[in-house]
Amino acid sequence: MTTASSTAVPTLIGSVQRALRLLEAVGTHRDGAPAKQLAREAGLPLPTAYHLLRTLTHEGYLRRENGVFLFGAAAERLVDDGALQNRRSRMTQSLGRWRDIIGAPVYCAVYRDGEIELVAVADTPAAPAVEEWAAFGETGHAHAIGQCLLSQLDEQAREDHLDRHPVRPLTRYSVRDRPALLERLRSIERTEPVVERQEYALGTVCAAIPIAAGFTAAAMAISVPLDQEERLLPAVERLRGEVASLLRSFVFSISI
Repeated sequence: MTTASSTAVPTLIGSVQRALRLLEAVGTHRDGAPAKQLAREAGLPLPTAYHLLRTLTHEGYLRRENGVFLFGAAAERLVDDGALQNRRSRMTQSLGRWRDIIGAPVYCAVYRDGEIELVAVADTPAAPAVEEWAAFGETGHAHAIGQCLLSQLDEQAREDHLDRHPVRPLTRYSVRDRPALLERLRSIERTEPVVERQEYALGTVCAAIPIAAGFTAAAMAISVPLDQEERLLPAVERLRGEVASLLRSFVFSISI
């Protein structure tokens, strides 16, 4: 006789469980893995694994390239739709804590698919972020975040970016041309802050620091009004000193 305190046993679909184990196995291999290896890691007979892998590939959750299986577009959409908002929310919360401590807007950006992308910004009405009056992704040569990201690229990627987004002065303080920018980028020390004074927006100074995030070029930055410039370097040094703790939430955005 069933009592009120008894816990019902859910009905489980074995084929779904096996498919999920295969997806988990694929997820542990950045460059993909062959069917035999995935079957072994998922604890499945090879014929069963082959059948499930073909089905998952047909449905777009996996793709096969050069004999190995990788995540397909359908699986990537699941990550994008379900986890993107949560990761960015956690990212913004983390930046917000340091915005409050430092007393200045905090920015986070990555270089992805050949473009500069601002991932998150934390500011307040009393300390607003710089207004994007010229397209941020197209004017990396003129702001600290862009220069910091471009300095992390190899020569070919850097030249390709500048072919698509030519250098043009935005203010009288901006770098004047491509050779001057390239010379500046080559002189940037990998671990040092990149400082920009009124090159993107008059009356504003910014500093950016590179973030070590695997193979992704990433940066964080702060900005202050020109008449508070003496705060800039101490504030960015404080931010840099906390990078290790910030990375714990920052890495969520890098995998987007």
